Amino acid sequence: MILLNQMTVLLIIMAVGFICNKIKLLDDASTKHISALVVNVANPCLVLSAAAADHSGSDKSKLLQVALISIVLYACLIALAFILPHLLKVDRASFPTYRLMTIFSNIGFMGFPVIEAAYGKEALLYASIFLFPYNILIYTYGISQMTGESFLRGGIRWKKIFNIGVDAGILALIIYIFSIPVHPVLVKTIDSLSGLTAPLSMIVIGYSFAKMNLKELFTDVRMLIFSVIKLGLIPLAGVAILRLFNIGGDLLGVCFIMLATPVGSMTAMMAGWYGKNEELAARAVAITTLLSVATIPLMSMLLNV
Repeated sequence: MILLNQMTVLLIIMAVGFICNKIKLLDDASTKHISALVVNVANPCLVLSAAAADHSGSDKSKLLQVALISIVLYACLIALAFILPHLLKVDRASFPTYRLMTIFSNIGFMGFPVIEAAYGKEALLYASIFLFPYNILIYTYGISQMTGESFLRGGIRWKKIFNIGVDAGILALIIYIFSIPVHPVLVKTIDSLSGLTAPLSMIVIGYSFAKMNLKELFTDVRMLIFSVIKLGLIPLAGVAILRLFNIGGDLLGVCFIMLATPVGSMTAMMAGWYGKNEELAARAVAITTLLSVATIPLMSMLLNV
């Protein structure tokens, strides 16, 4: 019920963004600035707020477990991404885009707010660990897929890998692991800024929907099949495998959300930058985001996470 309520709230906020587009209250330039505010201020504060909270008596040994799980999950997603375009019989030119859409989800804009609402602030620390392999892969494997060249040839783009989101995650882990006290005024400030993440990000997503033909989204059979795999079969298989290794509780819930969130907007940005079917990626972001409002709480009830 918590997840259903949270996804309903996010849907309503997306509708606000949709309306803001239609009545010209927002434009492309303003939403670009809002996105920058979310990425560079609100989302990092959301991660830091998790570390600044009181975690007395918490099990810090779980952090290493989360790191290992995140690496294994991304390895499995890469393997699936190699096979899935063949199974869906997409044209070879779209292989790179489908591979990135399979691997990279919207864990920042949508995953983090949902995890905080459903599992609490400590769960956000677990979620932040997923940012490390995410950023490393998207700026190595992702670019390699889009360019057709080995990422080793151009060198690893460390400046992009260690962006403000990852830096905030590192700082949060240091505060958490070493129990560094944070002044109450600073905690309050961080909490206030972190509260901007969900509403602003959903407004931007809703704004983008107003520029699309929603009817066409739901008549693309191949994209609908991909969405079922992305939002249904992947989290279903992932949770089943994790339970075989006795992973449960909030940790299982975090892993579920990381796998169940829709296609990340970063895939559309990279597809556009490298000329690899940006429209396809944008449609995948839109349809999986809309469907996830229903699939995340539904899968949560089915899997009991």
